[in-house]
Amino acid sequence: MLKEIKADLHIHTCLSPCGDMDMTPAMIVEKARSKGLDVIGICDHNSSENVIAVKKAGEKNNLKVLGGMEVTSKEEVHILALFDEDKKLSELQEIVYKNLKGVNDEEFFGYQLIVDEQGEIIDLNKKLLIGATDLTVDRIVELIHSLNGLAIASHVDRERFSLIGQLGFIPEGLELDGLELSPGYMSEKKKLEFPMSSGFPLVTFSDAHYIDDIGKTSTTFLLDDVTVSELKKAFKNKDGRSILTYS
Repeated sequence: MLKEIKADLHIHTCLSPCGDMDMTPAMIVEKARSKGLDVIGICDHNSSENVIAVKKAGEKNNLKVLGGMEVTSKEEVHILALFDEDKKLSELQEIVYKNLKGVNDEEFFGYQLIVDEQGEIIDLNKKLLIGATDLTVDRIVELIHSLNGLAIASHVDRERFSLIGQLGFIPEGLELDGLELSPGYMSEKKKLEFPMSSGFPLVTFSDAHYIDDIGKTSTTFLLDDVTVSELKKAFKNKDGRSILTYS
């Protein structure tokens, strides 16, 4: 039976260099539940090492958590990748790490905390997660789809780190599943159709780096189950699955 699912699929944890230290699994899950979200997506910059911890916290609190990553391309474009299978996400992380150079400057960018479900620090990620990989946008989207993931261009209305902001256009033949609008666009433009969408499905998520930003914007889907496979159908408006509203 199809049901309405309220989703915020772009949330960072304390692993992201720009993520607040309060973005621990338990606090993220607690805030998401208070905002009436049915599912969240964890998409740290170029890493997925806190996904399992947030999933465990979600299981304890009846909140569905999808694992993902926000990958930065060679062109400095951010692409969201979401997966049903943790193994597939790990495979993408391995490829991203092989193509990510540099060491994090903790004094400048902050600590990149790997934590357990209680928020206890397990390790520090030393990679330059804020940096760009050597992977092109086309290659990233290709990789995500080869691993059965969902590929969404992040915050396309922003000037920095967006597909349109960096390239000025959406490359012909780029097989994205959809485009994400930022909370800034949603508040200022009042849900007007994004002028450069080129027919791609539009969604909006919070891109939360701070607890109070979780659920700031969200998208409601009509799905049979809360999976990436179902979301793919919704983006294609297939088998009754659909994107209902975004706000």
